[in-house]
Amino acid sequence: MPRVLLIEDDPAVREGVQLALRRQGHDVAAVATGEEGLERLWSFRPDVVVLDLMLPGMSGLDVCRRIRSGGQVPIIMATARGDDVDVIVGLEAGADDYVVKPVQARVLEARIRAVLRRIGVPGTGTPRVETHGELTIDRAGLDITLRGEPVALALSEMRLLLTLSASPGQVFSRQQLLEAVWEHSYHGDIRLVDACVKRLRLKMSEPSGAPLYILTVRGFGYRFRAA
Repeated sequence: MPRVLLIEDDPAVREGVQLALRRQGHDVAAVATGEEGLERLWSFRPDVVVLDLMLPGMSGLDVCRRIRSGGQVPIIMATARGDDVDVIVGLEAGADDYVVKPVQARVLEARIRAVLRRIGVPGTGTPRVETHGELTIDRAGLDITLRGEPVALALSEMRLLLTLSASPGQVFSRQQLLEAVWEHSYHGDIRLVDACVKRLRLKMSEPSGAPLYILTVRGFGYRFRAA
């Protein structure tokens, strides 16, 4: 039974989402504040966190950063608005996906199911361990090292890197990556892709910040630099 940690301060929303997720077979722990959420995170060990962006006390962004600094559990951010600033800041803080409130139960359930399916590794037929310059990718073990040091990646970052590196030199449009990594089959939000690429580059670039592995193809998308 998938475990979902719901961090939502509005009692009516919290109870409604909790009930809907339990009806779908999830084990749900629901809390009202970020502080409570962080406490439950370590004891409940959720498979996914649904996090309200606007929380009293510790903000949702701070909670997201704290979760991401200490672990790789998938985070779905809930925002009351679809504004660029809210969404981009949340994604760059480490969220893997987002939904706009009021959240439709079927949409949230689809996002949760998708994020739980992403543990599968794309790129059938690629070697178990491959090396690209100073970057080593262990596809079976899901271990990434750069210059011999482990690189901690969130789930969406891992999936994006595995997808791009499975076909070095191939150009992927943002929509193709959205469908492959986030399983958004409709014409979705490419901000997910751009924010994830930005986070990956920060973790895998030289001190100067120049991209080493994930290159932009202006006006189209991204490609992984062939070794």
